[in-house]
Amino acid sequence: MSTIPTDRLYDESHEWVMIDGDVATIGITDHAQDQLGDLVFVELPEIGTVLVKGDNSAVVESVKAASDVYSPIDGEVVEINEALVDEPETINQAPHEGGWLYKLKITGSTDHLLDAEAYINLINS
Repeated sequence: MSTIPTDRLYDESHEWVMIDGDVATIGITDHAQDQLGDLVFVELPEIGTVLVKGDNSAVVESVKAASDVYSPIDGEVVEINEALVDEPETINQAPHEGGWLYKLKITGSTDHLLDAEAYINLINS
């Protein structure tokens, strides 16, 4: 398994959150993409969608299965990674970089998110 970046936070449902001011970039972790296998399709939320933690925010489909992506925090979608529509495999190749899914204007707490060490403990347990 690749290293878990320490410059972001993690949700127990395997999404990562990188906070910059009041905007959070959301993606799925390397662990999640590895479990899914080769991704062939991504459905992203619409800009302006208001999400609450736990809402289904996106869908990633692999050759094995389709999987929902859940919003790790409350917020409003302000940007989506449109490149993934044509190149969903970017999530497999660079889940913590070019494979980000969407950006949210944060409207709720982020206190429940895990740091990298706690996330590593979660996936190793």
